[in-house]
Amino acid sequence: MDAAVTDTSFGHFENAEQIAFWNGPGGARWVERREALDAMLAPVQEALLERAAIRQGERVLDIGCGCGATLIAAAEKVGAGGSVLGLDVSASMLTCAHETAPADAPVSFVQGDAMVHHFKAASADVVISRLGVMYFANPVRAVLNIRNALRSEGRTAFACWGELRDNPWALEPLQAAYEHVPKLPGLRPHAPDDFAFGAGEWIEKVMTDAGLRRVRLERCDINLDLAAGGGLDGAVQTALAIGPAGRAVAGQPAEAVEAATAAVKKVLGRYARGQGVMVPASFWVVTAVDP
Repeated sequence: MDAAVTDTSFGHFENAEQIAFWNGPGGARWVERREALDAMLAPVQEALLERAAIRQGERVLDIGCGCGATLIAAAEKVGAGGSVLGLDVSASMLTCAHETAPADAPVSFVQGDAMVHHFKAASADVVISRLGVMYFANPVRAVLNIRNALRSEGRTAFACWGELRDNPWALEPLQAAYEHVPKLPGLRPHAPDDFAFGAGEWIEKVMTDAGLRRVRLERCDINLDLAAGGGLDGAVQTALAIGPAGRAVAGQPAEAVEAATAAVKKVLGRYARGQGVMVPASFWVVTAVDP
């Protein structure tokens, strides 16, 4: 395993806002709640890796590898004869991934913007991503660039959230928060966001416009344990850490944040079952092949 994360002085100016967010509050929240979030997202990761069908000895590229859970799981599948490269814009999350990965895991890390990063040509058999592909200003350009890393007939598999309306785990806390804080500014269609790839037609257009073939979308509807065993308070912390409700309350007066937090707790309480808080969620698993 590489001894350190590589700083590449990276980034396209159109992605500057996302790069700043993931090197600031966004990345910090994920690092702080890494174990709970990985537990919550285990069903998403399991579905992704099943469709990716990673084999022993393969070379894997993990886009938006974050704190490393999916990268480490992929490394177990490729074994000592394979390799996994994790790329992310967040220095703090990459540091967390580096510290979490087993010392003998065949993994390496690079800090970079996948839309413009100079990938080594044909260096990967498989590209994967768990919820890391929705944040590019120009997703077609990003996928085209990522394709440079794929060998001919190389495979792509990623998971992304479905429409916000199909994800009560995020929508209902946001609606509750809006009772006490101003609404977030509207986004242009398909702007970088957790739910930018919510529409299946848009995903298919991005992938085909980028030249990938045999594009397949599978919708997965599940119940996410937002608490990850941490009870209702843990679920509230998660909803305010990674969902749009957290962005809505950020920077608001303390009294408003306190009221919004109480409202989020009330709405999530309807889903509480013991220490779990099981809230409906919907995501896509997308697979494709490089011609």
